[in-house]
Amino acid sequence: MSFHFIKPGINLNFIGNRKIGYTVFGILLALSLISCIWGHGLKLGIDFAGGVNAQVRFAHNIGDETLKKGLDVPELPGLNVQLFGEEGRDYLLRFNSDEPSTTLRTKIEQALAKAFPDNPASMERLEVVGPKVGKDLTEKGLSAIFYAILTIAVYISGRFEQKWMAAAIMAACLWGATYLVGLTGVSTGILVCVAMVITLGVCFFLKLNFALAAVVSLIVTVWVAIGVLSFMQIDLDLNVLAAVLTIIGYALNDTIITFDRLRENLHLHTDKPIGTLINMSINQTLARTVLTSGTTMMSALALLILGGGVIYSFALTMSVGVLVGTFATMFISCPLLLALGDTEFYVKVSKKEEYEKPGEHGMV
Repeated sequence: MSFHFIKPGINLNFIGNRKIGYTVFGILLALSLISCIWGHGLKLGIDFAGGVNAQVRFAHNIGDETLKKGLDVPELPGLNVQLFGEEGRDYLLRFNSDEPSTTLRTKIEQALAKAFPDNPASMERLEVVGPKVGKDLTEKGLSAIFYAILTIAVYISGRFEQKWMAAAIMAACLWGATYLVGLTGVSTGILVCVAMVITLGVCFFLKLNFALAAVVSLIVTVWVAIGVLSFMQIDLDLNVLAAVLTIIGYALNDTIITFDRLRENLHLHTDKPIGTLINMSINQTLARTVLTSGTTMMSALALLILGGGVIYSFALTMSVGVLVGTFATMFISCPLLLALGDTEFYVKVSKKEEYEKPGEHGMV
């Protein structure tokens, strides 16, 4: 007797419920945008903004406000205090300074001893990043995300659309345009955003629908994850960058598995409309998707709960990204293929409205 995590032959109507998926993701994107622009905003960590990060541990619990008032001194300009852990004894002190680490360590220890003589504190960690290094890391991080997504667009276009030449020309033009515009001094953030919009536009113009659907899904996943960090006021550091790049690769893998099955079904069932084949492909890979995402989520949650404050931002970004990326494949990338219409690789569709209502054609 065999055990099946997902019942064989399951036929959930993902395509019929795609409007619900669009609505939910639309709300998540709007909330993320509000949080990043008008809410708490994006907090750049020391890796990108530069400055000093000091982790201190007190002998006894101490409140945030008490710590801020006690350390409101000229020696620690622009001080920001953040609880590190759940015991109320560990804190991260962040402030601006260009002094060497040995001098900074002495200043911090003296300020702590003077402000809290009855509650001694030990220095657990001290990080110093100059403003130039922080700027370089920011530019390289944004560029890494953009070029990762661009490479993905080229790969998917070649693999699923059989348009390697068109994809290569697109990549070369975008790389050249990005490089030339970068010489004008435009900020990397604006440059990457413009390049990303151009990438989507070129994919749409060249009918690279598989690539366009996958890239939109990845952008949605990353943006929602960043929005959660903004809402929770988590600093964006190198740990977050590593998690974002990992999410891009993970979400892409899940999407490609489904696209591969769709490609097979397009050849095997030439008499069925594209909506049926997309829905069939999602259901056929559903067991693998749930098991893979579930085990990855367990690992990410273990890091989030037990990993400590050092990798908290990485674990949180991974947890959100894996969850959102899994549903984005089902309700963003796959339904977008139907919305974008036919390409040379598609089977012609005559009646898309057949998939508007849940429960039709044997679907549940």
